[in-house]
Formats: sequence, C-alpha cells, structure tokens
Amino acid sequence: MPRSTNAPASRRRRSRTLDRASGFYGSRSKLFRMATEAVDRAMRLSTIHRKLKKRDYRQLWIARINAACSINDIRYSRLIEGLIKAKISLNRKMMSEIAIKDPEGFKTLVGLAKAAIA
Repeated sequence: MPRSTNAPASRRRRSRTLDRASGFYGSRSKLFRMATEAVDRAMRLSTIHRKLKKRDYRQLWIARINAACSINDIRYSRLIEGLIKAKISLNRKMMSEIAIKDPEGFKTLVGLAKAAIA
C-alpha cells in the first residue's frame, strides 16, 4: 500500500498560515516555520492588545477630562464625586467629548458637581 501524505490538507494549512503572514518582514512571510511562529505570536498578542486598547482609551479620556477640570478649578476626583452625588451618569468617553467640543457644557457639569458636593 502506498504512503499517504495528506498533501491537499497540508498544502491548504501551509498556505493559510503564509497568507496570514503576508506583510511580515523577510523570512517571516516566506518560510513556513518562521511564518508559523510569527503568526502564532501575532494571534496571541492581538488578544492581549484588544484588552489593552480599552485600558489605553479610558486613560486618554481621563487625561482629557482632567485637563478640562484644571481649567475649571476642580480636581478630577472631586468632579466624579460630585457627578455621582448629583446622580448624573455620564461615561468618561462622553465627558471627554463634551470637554473638547463644548467647553460651556462641561462648565455646566462642573457647576452641578460643585453644587452637589457643597
């Protein structure tokens, strides 16, 4: 009985890996073994980086809100405390957009927070 190599499936698997590695630098996009290692690493890091992206965006929004708070003479933590006491539920993304695009509206939020604290 002749040796069976399962060539179509092997070829399909290898070409799928090399397709995923297209755009990688040098041998990492040409040689199967190096491409496999590069693709495995890329897939692992893509999962990790999806989580980190959420953290980075929240950090950016908080930095923007904090900058707007310093203009309006209030600390970020006091603003959040005041908004919670005033029962105003705005997420950080929307607050940062308001701070950038509508400074007067943000000033109103700051006023409501200060009133709730006092």
